[in-house]
Amino acid sequence: MKTKAIRIYGQNDLRLEEFELPQIKDDEILAKIISDSICMSSHKLAMQGNNHKRVKEDLAKRPIIIGHEFCGELVEVGAKWKNKFKAGDKFAIQPALNAPGPDGKATLWAPGYSYQFIGGDATYIIIPKEVMELGCLLEYKAQSFYLGSLAEPISCIVGTYHAQYHTRNGSYVHDMGIVEGGSIALLASAGPMGLGAIDYAVHCPRKPKLLVVTDIDDARLQRAASIFSPAEAAKFGVRLEYVNTKEMADPVASLKELNGGKLYNDVLVFAPVKPVVEMGDKLLGSDGCLNFFAGPTDPTFSATFNFYNVHYESHHLVGTSGGNTDDLKESIAMMAAKQLNPSSLITHVGGLNAVAETTINLDKIPGGKKLIYTHKNLPLTAIADFAEKGKTDPFWKTLADIAAKNNGLWSGEAEEYLLKNAPEI
Repeated sequence: MKTKAIRIYGQNDLRLEEFELPQIKDDEILAKIISDSICMSSHKLAMQGNNHKRVKEDLAKRPIIIGHEFCGELVEVGAKWKNKFKAGDKFAIQPALNAPGPDGKATLWAPGYSYQFIGGDATYIIIPKEVMELGCLLEYKAQSFYLGSLAEPISCIVGTYHAQYHTRNGSYVHDMGIVEGGSIALLASAGPMGLGAIDYAVHCPRKPKLLVVTDIDDARLQRAASIFSPAEAAKFGVRLEYVNTKEMADPVASLKELNGGKLYNDVLVFAPVKPVVEMGDKLLGSDGCLNFFAGPTDPTFSATFNFYNVHYESHHLVGTSGGNTDDLKESIAMMAAKQLNPSSLITHVGGLNAVAETTINLDKIPGGKKLIYTHKNLPLTAIADFAEKGKTDPFWKTLADIAAKNNGLWSGEAEEYLLKNAPEI
């Protein structure tokens, strides 16, 4: 079986190649990828090459397939797994395997970073045995593949909320999760992952009473408010406030005022920017928990954190890098129940041919998630540009019409049309 895939050979060295996959073993599965959404983590992999923590072998000698937010169908199932999976099954995947290394300790190795034959930016892949052994190959029953791709980034958000913790004086028990009915500030949070965090905070079982979302970009804030409105959040008992802190002389004081003069129970930081992290620290109330969600590319990144308050005010600091398998299952279940709709995360679509350039320049391309259909040959195109391209191309006009019917968002109808009508790669 031949596959077409984007492989990384070193820093910013991504290549679209066609090559032969080996015959699967009895404990492996051959799969067809339909969709993959490009993560900023893949951009960081491209920037760092062999220096990335999840790379386990020299990329120049053993290039790996990039992409870890993927969804597709099983094609051929090895004998060991035929009692559990069958050809034609749709699947999603938990890339944070935590697979044991030679010393028995959990490793960071993951599809999209560490393996030659499994990654999201490919037409066909081989799923290695450890994915099934660790329960990371998940049944996926929803109609649209793109939601399966987005289940992974949503699981990272779910994991972030679950990783928050609070304590009580005189007890060593950690109460996990955000403070129910409390106050939470999402800083620099009008980007794609921030939108997912807003969606989850409003619709998860453990809701805050006050949810404040900050950013320094009016356009991003307005888009966020148009998708997740304060009025809609109020129906779920959540007071939702959007705040542009760019021109504020004292944003901490202003955000404190929004909370009735009080500091916050929970703070999530969505940008690896020193002043944002330090603002998050200053917003923490007693027993407050700050989650540094954003993964920096600079290994020396640091910010000032008030350790006086760690000692006397029980301030907590956590960082999460991906969710676990339970988080992924929760994400899939909430999407299937229509409690979460991550369609708002997607702002661009493209084909496999667009992956290399998009990944390398991801930090320079505005908007949210870039969704790739791996069997298609399409330029990366913003949903907002469909109508303009549609003036001369009926393919884009139809997609523009479909997007317009769905509040400007990607949808299952759009995916179905694209899969039927876009050119193959």
